Amino acid sequence: MSVSTAAGLRPETASTDLSLDAWRDRAHAFEAEVGRAVVGQPGVVRLLTVALFARGHVLLEGDVGVGKTTILRAVARVLGGPFERIEGTVDLMPTDMLYTAFVDDDGKPRVEPGPVLHHGEDLAVFFFNEINRARPQVHSLLLRLMAERSVTAFGKEWSFPHLQVFADRNRVEKEETFELPAAARDRFLMEIAVEAPSETEVRRDLVFNPRFHDVDRLIGGLAEGVVDHRRLGDVGRAIQSAVHASPTLETYVLGLWDALRAPKAAGVDIAGADMDRLLQGGASPRGVSALVRAARVTAWLAGRDMVLPEDVRAVFSPVMAHRIFLDPIYEIRRDRIVPDLCRQVFERVPAP
Repeated sequence: MSVSTAAGLRPETASTDLSLDAWRDRAHAFEAEVGRAVVGQPGVVRLLTVALFARGHVLLEGDVGVGKTTILRAVARVLGGPFERIEGTVDLMPTDMLYTAFVDDDGKPRVEPGPVLHHGEDLAVFFFNEINRARPQVHSLLLRLMAERSVTAFGKEWSFPHLQVFADRNRVEKEETFELPAAARDRFLMEIAVEAPSETEVRRDLVFNPRFHDVDRLIGGLAEGVVDHRRLGDVGRAIQSAVHASPTLETYVLGLWDALRAPKAAGVDIAGADMDRLLQGGASPRGVSALVRAARVTAWLAGRDMVLPEDVRAVFSPVMAHRIFLDPIYEIRRDRIVPDLCRQVFERVPAP
């Protein structure tokens, strides 16, 4: 089946058995199925869908009890494929991700593949719960897993071509936690903030409808494998080839990049901040490349073969905000400074 040109997608950009129109329908079906369990969070579900087809890892951040784990479990269920989960704890060691040591029935010590290796190289989803409770040594191993989709264990190299890493972080508790290093944060395509739903009817449903009180049953009722996780890599590459950016859009994105790197020169003024020392770094080529990848998927989901400024805006904060590194004296005000910075950058750089 060739790629349909009804939406302007060019048939030469994908293999003959890959229809981007059909895959768009599956992507929307994926969103609808996840939405059966995750109510009041359509923006979060859309961003997660974008990340899947952009082949990027995701970190969810939010207060206690807002449904971060439920969201990621629902996504893993509907995506299908082998799934593993690990809990971040202060005593977790890197080897705990790769090896499981135990005493067998004969009283002999044994070592077998741990969570990352349990399903071999077909692992589809690795979910790291409470990632900020794990030590930096664990973050280092996770960094390689995310960056290269490979690890070394049992004397061989393991490759995970279909792997999607999801993690969540509790923004409230700070005791016995370890801040993620910049390199690890940069490997997440997106950091997505999860807030409690604001709609009255949704809040009432979550509190009073017994369906949402049994999370295991709620997740278990979702369809599995709505999209084939083994094809996401091919589909993602086809989307990046089929959806293009005009020279004007390219200039716009580069202008946003310049404004993020030198906000004072762009006319950005943050109240109470010395603009000469506000930033320590960020907005790297890898980050801007991730922004473009996500914007292309956003355009594809909307049925277009060209990226528009609103596609860039839709993913800008989740993709770029965690890649903006402030001077330590301003880090405590990050939740106010970074959104203001992004808002002013959009105001200063004219959209085409």
